[in-house]
Amino acid sequence: MQGAARFDWRTKRLVQRLHAGDIAIIDHPDLDGVAAEALVARRVAAVVNLSPFITGRYPSSGASILLRASIPLYECHDTHLAEVVQEGETAVITGDTLCLNRLPDTSFSLERLDEERAQRLLSLAQQRLKSELRAFAQNTLEYLQEESDALLGVLEVPEISTSIAGRHAVVVVRGERFKQDLIAIRNYLREMRPVLIGVDGGADALLEMGFKPDIIVGDMDSVSDRALHCGAELIVHQYTSTERISPGLERVQRLGLPHTVWRAPGTSEDIAMLLAYEKGAQLIVAVGTHFSLLEFLEKGRRGMSSTFLTRLRVGDKLVDAKGVSRLYPRRFAWREFGWLFLAAMMPVVVAFLLSPVGRDLVRLLYVWLRLRLRF
Repeated sequence: MQGAARFDWRTKRLVQRLHAGDIAIIDHPDLDGVAAEALVARRVAAVVNLSPFITGRYPSSGASILLRASIPLYECHDTHLAEVVQEGETAVITGDTLCLNRLPDTSFSLERLDEERAQRLLSLAQQRLKSELRAFAQNTLEYLQEESDALLGVLEVPEISTSIAGRHAVVVVRGERFKQDLIAIRNYLREMRPVLIGVDGGADALLEMGFKPDIIVGDMDSVSDRALHCGAELIVHQYTSTERISPGLERVQRLGLPHTVWRAPGTSEDIAMLLAYEKGAQLIVAVGTHFSLLEFLEKGRRGMSSTFLTRLRVGDKLVDAKGVSRLYPRRFAWREFGWLFLAAMMPVVVAFLLSPVGRDLVRLLYVWLRLRLRF
C-alpha cells in the first residue's frame, strides 16, 4: 500500500488537508468518534497513530468506526517519524513496516490493530470504566464551587451586532452524529430562520448544508478559513484557567479579520449557549453538544462542572436536539411514491386514449375481446 503521507499533531487540523488515498499520520491517544468519522469522510487509505488507538482508560469509539469502514490501522511507537515526514511525500506500507521514498534506508516498525485486538482492548477498557467515572465525578465536584461563581453570577458578555433577542438560536458543535441531526432539523432551520451559532468546526457543517453561520465562537483552531471568511461575527474564546493565548487568536489576527476576545470559564459550547441566553434568545437549540461521560473523556476533559452549571442557568430555554436523527430515520415512502406516480400517469393515459392511435387501439382491443368471449 502506498499514498501521500500527511501529519499533524492535531487530528482536526490534519483532516482539512487530507485527500482520498492519503496515509494519515496522527498522534491521537484514544481516538474519538468525531475525529474518526472525519477521517472516514476523507477516504484515507490508512491511519498510522503515534499513540495507542485504545489506551484502556475508557472504551474509545474511534478505532471501531475506522475498522467498520475497512480502513487499515497501524500504531507506530517511533516518534521520529513525526520529525522526518514531509507533507505529501510518498509513503509505502509493506507488512508491518512503513518507508518513505525520500529516505529509502530508513524504515519504521508498525503494529497492526485488527478487529480482534481492538475488541479485546475495548473489553478491558470497559472493565476499568467504573474507576474512571469515580475520578470524573470527584473532579466535577471539586471544580463546581470554583466555576459556579463565574457562571451563575453576572457575566460580562461582549457586545455583538447580531440581533438575538426574541429569536430562536441554534448552537452547532462538532459532536457525535451532529451532521445527521442537522439534516433532521433542516426544515426547521429554513422555516424559523434562527440565529446560527457555530462552535469552531460546527460552522463548517452549517456551510456544507447551505446555511451561513451568523456567529462563530471558539478557540478557532479547527474551523476552516472558508468559514472564518464567510462574514460571521467572530468571538475568540480565551480560557480563564490558563494564561496561554487561545490557539486560534494569532490565526484570526494574521488573517486580518475583525473579532472579539471573550475571556470566560467553561468550554466554547458552554459560552455559545450563554451568549444566546444573555442576549435574550427565546429558544436555544443545541446540536452535537457533549453531555455523556464518554464524550467528555474523548474530548480530554476530566470533569463537567461548567456544562452542568451552564445548563442550570439556561434552564427551560434549552432544547437539546442531540440524537434527534435516531428518533425517526428517513425511509423511502413507497406508498406516497405510488400515488404520485399514478397521478402523474393519468393525464398521459387520457391523452393517449384520445389520440387517433389510442382510439384505434381501443377498437382493436374491443374486437379481440368479442372474439375471445364470443359475444
